[in-house]
Parts: sequence; structure tokens; C-alpha cells
Amino acid sequence: MTPDTKLRAVIVGAGPSGFYAAGQLLAEDFAVDLIDKLPTPFGLVRFGVAPDHPKIKNVTRVFEKTATNENFRFFGAVELGRDVTREELLAHYDLVLYTLGTSSDNRLGIEGEDLEGSHPATTFVAWYNGHPGATDYDFDLSCDRAVVIGNGNVAIDVARMLVLDEDEIQPTDTADHAVEAFKSHGIKEVIILGRRGPAQAAFTNPELLELGELKRADVIVDPEQMKLDEVSQKWLDSDLAEPTNRRNVDIMTEYSTREPEGKSHRVVLKYLRSPVEILGDGKKVTGIRVEINEIIDDGNGNPKAVGTGVTEDIECGLVFRSIGYRGEPVDTVPFEPKRGLIRNEGGRVTDEEGNPLPGEYVSGWVKRGPSGVIGTNKKDSADTVEKIVEDRDAGKIPAKEPLGDNREWLKSKVPDLVEWDGWTKINEREVALGEAQGRPRVKLVDIEEMKRIANA
Repeated sequence: MTPDTKLRAVIVGAGPSGFYAAGQLLAEDFAVDLIDKLPTPFGLVRFGVAPDHPKIKNVTRVFEKTATNENFRFFGAVELGRDVTREELLAHYDLVLYTLGTSSDNRLGIEGEDLEGSHPATTFVAWYNGHPGATDYDFDLSCDRAVVIGNGNVAIDVARMLVLDEDEIQPTDTADHAVEAFKSHGIKEVIILGRRGPAQAAFTNPELLELGELKRADVIVDPEQMKLDEVSQKWLDSDLAEPTNRRNVDIMTEYSTREPEGKSHRVVLKYLRSPVEILGDGKKVTGIRVEINEIIDDGNGNPKAVGTGVTEDIECGLVFRSIGYRGEPVDTVPFEPKRGLIRNEGGRVTDEEGNPLPGEYVSGWVKRGPSGVIGTNKKDSADTVEKIVEDRDAGKIPAKEPLGDNREWLKSKVPDLVEWDGWTKINEREVALGEAQGRPRVKLVDIEEMKRIANA
């Protein structure tokens, strides 16, 4: 096919799922436009990966290679539902692929959740990573203890960022406003709460191991917690558990035998605790009340946490919840509110009766839910692209009559949109600012400033 006769795909969302899918579609002879509501590409890699994990961000080199393809175009600062509609995209492109991610957090649904000092972890992560939509948030870090609810990697990231030494933060691309806040905060202890036991923790092994290497923080695990109940031990020894679970238990058991070195900060892992109320003085968080749980068999050999009715109060001035994420409805894209996902069957967007909608597809977290690491999205996108190719070959994605150059159409909608060469200018400015401070980059956080630089 010549460029003029290739099927034209638009991908909505320039994170890992979007870029993986773009590369796969280009390999299948599609022409691809990738749009994002921000002027910058890379999504979760730029705004979700912890700043002290630069190696994980190297995946952007793969995405940059995709961007050199002559049949690829990037259009930043174009938002679905604000600048363009779903119906317009379907009219201008042969197929639309949504890779929007899951940007909202799940709530605890308990009293006190809206007190000052109670925050979703997603907002805090976006804030210290320089997301333009989070720079105005104010986090009072003057208390001496914070509690993080959740047992996934985001919970560990939040805890680690709160206890990093200034020397560990300074060489990173942490947003300037967060660097200054971390320098002067008063937090000395972070407690990570798990609803179930240590055997069921969802941390990856490298993240958990990293806690034991912090410059100024001891890791505290009560040896009594590592005496696993019968149900957990049986589950851990069975095929139901993953090798990651077994290794996590080994790591935490080793932590429980360590003598604290008397470092200035502590990260405490507490298990079998479910939050039932966030305590406060009527305005601000003063603590959290948790119910102590026990593990029972759910009837299928899996451990299930149930409350014992016994509660305990933990004093703290900050609470971060990290208990899962969900997508938000966008424009008229079919959505399942209960699951927080775009309605789909294996990546094909469907109507309420479950019938596939011609030319509409979805990939990534907003397709399957927030699970896995960045690389997991590569296979997920490949599964969706496989469906797209099947439909193309079966004649289910007919080529639409072109309505002119889609680039010019998008520019008529967003005159100051950011193309790939514009992003290159933003990137060069950030890297230059970082070099002056011995950092990989200093992120720009003002969208209007980024658009001015990109279009200069």
C-alpha cells in the first residue's frame, strides 16, 4: 500500500500502550496518528515511574524509534471530548484505538476520607513527577508519620519517596516543587498497611528489595507477622501462588531478623489491617483506625482476609490510599462504570448488548484493569492489534473516504497543537535545564509554556 491508501488509525493516549500499539500497527502497514491531551508523550513512563528509577524510563528509546517511521505522526495537546469528539475521530479515521489508562483512584468509602491530609496516591505521584494537572496540589508534609494503604508497587514508591535522602532525590527528575518540599518535610516514619498477610503482598521483588537499601531508613517487619497462618502457608506451597509471592516472603522474613541500624527514618510493614475510619480533629487527619484481620480459606484454596472486630488506632498526619485505579468515561466512548473500563470484548469496543462496534478498539489498563508492569502492555496491545488485523483481513474495517489531511483538520481544532518536532524542543529545553543542576532533566509543568516552546 502507498501512504495514501493505507488504512488510517488514530490512537488516543500516548503512553506505553499507545506506543506499543503504534509500533505494531505500523508493522502491519497502517498509517498511525497518536494524539494525547498533554503536549508531552510517554504517559505513565513520564508521570508514573518513580523519579529514582531512571532505568525503567529507558523504554522511551523504543518509542522514539517508532516515532521515526514515515507513517507515524504525534499530535499533543489534543484532548478527546474537549477539542475533538469521538464521532469526529470515527469520521476522519478508519479505526480508533483508545489507550487512555486508568487515571482515577479507588476510594476507601470510610468516614474521614475527605479530611485534609487524606490523599489518593495517584495525585501524590503525579505531583512529585511534575504532571501539569497536579502542580497546584498542596501536601502538608510537616507531620512525623504517614500511613500508606495498599500493598502494590505504587505504595512502596510513595513510601520510598517520603524517606529518600536529599542526596538520593537531587540527581533525579523529581519536579522542582517536590524537591523543595522533600528537603524540609518532617516525616520520619512511613507505615505501609496490608489488608491481607505478607504472603499475599503484591509488590514485585526488586521493589521490595530496594527498601532494604535506603540510605537513611530502616525497614521494620515484626517477626510475629512472618509466622504464616496455616491457610497462607498451604496456599504459598501450592500452584495457586506465584514465585514472586514466595520470594517476597523470603525477603520480608530476612527484614524481620534485621537489627535496626538506628537510621533517622523508618519504613514499617504492617499486615492484616483494614482501615475502618480516618481520624481527625474535624479538619485535618490525626490518625487512622484499623480493624485487625485474620486469614480464612475462601473455599477454593485462596486466602481471604476477614475482620476480627478488634481495632487499633495509629497516630499519623498523612494518609495515602493506593488500593487500585479505574478509568473515567470520556466523551461518548462506551464505558462500564462499575469496572471503570471501556466496554470491550478482548479489545474490541462493544455496545450494551456486547456487539463489536466497527472500527473501535481499546488496549492497556482501560481495557483490562490496572495490572502488570509497563512491559505487560506490550503483549496486551499485541492482542488488540491481532484483532484489528483479523477484522481488516475480513473486510470489517472498510476504508473511509478521506475528509482531507487529518493534520490540517486537527490544527484547525487546536492551532497550537504539539507535533513530534515540537516535543523534541521541549525535551531539549528540559535536558538543558537539568544539565545545569547535574540532573537528567528539569520538567516543565506549565502547558502554555510547553506549547510556546514547541511552536517557536
